Amino acid sequence: MGLYIPESFTEAEAAVLSRHFTNLEGPVFALVNLPEVVKGALFARYSRSPKSLRRLFLDEFADDVAAAGHGSPDTLHTADNAERLYDKVFLEYGDDSVAQLGGVHLACEQASNLLTKILEWGRLASYLEQSTRYINYDARLGGRYRFYRDEEILASPYGTRYVGDMDRIFDVYSELVEQLTNHVRHTVKKSISDSDFVYRQATRAKALDAARGVLSAAALSNVGVYASGQAYEAMLLRMRAHPLPEAREYADLMLTELRKVIPSFLKRVDLPDRGGRWSAYLADNHDRTAMLVDDLLGAEEPQHVPEVQLVEFDPDGEDKVVAAICFAHSHLSERQIMKRVTAMSTEEKASLLAAYVGTRENRRHKPGRAFERTYYRFDVLGDYGAFRDLQRHRLLTIEWQRLSVEHGYVIPELVSESGGESKFVEAMERSASLHDLLRPEYPWQASYAVSMAYRLRYVMQFNAREAMHMLELRSSPQGHPSYRRVALEMHRLIAEQAGHRALAAAMTHITTTAPELERLESERRAENRRQDV
Repeated sequence: MGLYIPESFTEAEAAVLSRHFTNLEGPVFALVNLPEVVKGALFARYSRSPKSLRRLFLDEFADDVAAAGHGSPDTLHTADNAERLYDKVFLEYGDDSVAQLGGVHLACEQASNLLTKILEWGRLASYLEQSTRYINYDARLGGRYRFYRDEEILASPYGTRYVGDMDRIFDVYSELVEQLTNHVRHTVKKSISDSDFVYRQATRAKALDAARGVLSAAALSNVGVYASGQAYEAMLLRMRAHPLPEAREYADLMLTELRKVIPSFLKRVDLPDRGGRWSAYLADNHDRTAMLVDDLLGAEEPQHVPEVQLVEFDPDGEDKVVAAICFAHSHLSERQIMKRVTAMSTEEKASLLAAYVGTRENRRHKPGRAFERTYYRFDVLGDYGAFRDLQRHRLLTIEWQRLSVEHGYVIPELVSESGGESKFVEAMERSASLHDLLRPEYPWQASYAVSMAYRLRYVMQFNAREAMHMLELRSSPQGHPSYRRVALEMHRLIAEQAGHRALAAAMTHITTTAPELERLESERRAENRRQDV
């Protein structure tokens, strides 16, 4: 690299800095052992100062940090003088920009599968959700099956019915898991090269995949979240406006814990004239829109449609992608480039696309932002279990309707092959009956009763670059069969209906052949990694 001029610090200064910076000599370093709110405030001041970050910390922050007792990462940062420092910085430099620079890892446990989708709405955050593919959900928590018990429902005349029906649905799930596991192990022979552990894990995962459809949306999950203060503020404002009581109650729990770490970032959330008015605005808009849409469209009956429909695309999408490829390497305007591209031969366009895509050795090798120049919008009517996985792709636009039983359900082939169809249907009928019982008085909580095999309608809109990422990932051999089917159909429609065959062909890591055991190769790789350690 070029010449770097290191700073000089006294021994006393170096002693202070060494507690909070990973090095004192180089141009690149990390901040450690500091509250997130201090990091955000420090960076905000940094943007308006000619000083280096380490010198700025010494001159303007070190005394307050030391006085507040922030010498270790385990300190709860509530000292009055530290709060005054944060408030001063926020008032002077603006809380929105500062709140982007401090983040918190937050564990959100025992959340229903309805709540997990509300938590995971925001784009600018990271989420990891407990998987229904690897965990047997008949394991009890405190002696009870793991499903959400809404207090309003439990206190109503339907409380006993709710718990009883949920228990029976989970009983069926447990019975099916064992039946399906035995069936898979009877029909799929173990390879001599696989250990017993790998075989048992892969066959169990296949059984759990097929049984998942019985689980209700009330099934509890754990979600890990990492987000900035700004992202948490938006999440909490949205949750406080949500019609599902669980979301509002959980927002209060989250706010309490987040204020132990980044209190100043979240001051507006429950102020009546700030966050209160914001949440009221969101709730009022939701209610008025829902009422008007019901007046205008409520009498219409849904028509029969395919599982996946490509409802909108750009016919000139491939030419626009080629023009975007050329732009960064040219001195011409975009309009001039586009005019030239439309006059190119098919071979010339293909050569540009081939050069831009290159040789993709694996699905993580992706071309650049030129693929963001065109888009696709899909209307999907698929099972809720698949939706749970596809919804977590944040770099797209996704909207979904309220979960209900009106669109019917999907029975996995493996369930029918194993002789478990009658049990499966029994659970679906119980789910529908409970949903219909709750819906008049508890329209949002009624969705807790809906099993994941029931179909949900949602729309997904994304550009070609996100299509490459999502469709290659979700068609991979270890993918769940229900979302693999959706991904493969989307890829087919991009090629055949949109006519974007070159873009579809660039997705070279689409897997069209369904493996016998979806998780087998992943379990083999995991075992090899364990042996290498």
